Amino acid sequence: MDKNFFAHESAVIDGGCEIGEGTKIWHFSHLMTGCRIGKNCNIGQNVVISPEVVLGDGVKVQNNVSLYTGVTCEDDVFLGPGCVFTNVVNPRSFISRKDEFRPTKVCRGASIGANATIVCGCVIGEYAMIGAGAVVTKDVPPYALVVGNPARPIGTVDKEGNRLPE
Repeated sequence: MDKNFFAHESAVIDGGCEIGEGTKIWHFSHLMTGCRIGKNCNIGQNVVISPEVVLGDGVKVQNNVSLYTGVTCEDDVFLGPGCVFTNVVNPRSFISRKDEFRPTKVCRGASIGANATIVCGCVIGEYAMIGAGAVVTKDVPPYALVVGNPARPIGTVDKEGNRLPE
């Protein structure tokens, strides 16, 4: 693996990861075999990126985020502190459901607020904004602003994330 990225000495990067030029990986993060990280990404502290997760270019992952197998984030996505993605709808510790993983896609430029939960199988549209603590259980349209549990639309935002008048 050519090391054209920065990784803090406490980060764990398994063999077989693809990491783009200019990416920074901070303290105590773990990138697992088979994940693909684009160029100029920032991976905060204590982040877990599971096998087959794909992050595009310019993705910012804040501290304490868990990205599980099945998640794809396109370019310029922002993942706020402590947000979590699931990959199985009905997990049980005593039943292996790895063949039931549901893919989740976060489209270009979308932002997910702190401590939000994204239930697997959803598509979050381009430049959508997910409020802090929201629980996303279904697809979110492009440019939508969603909040709550379950997340519901309360407006729209522009490309820069500014709320638009009704």
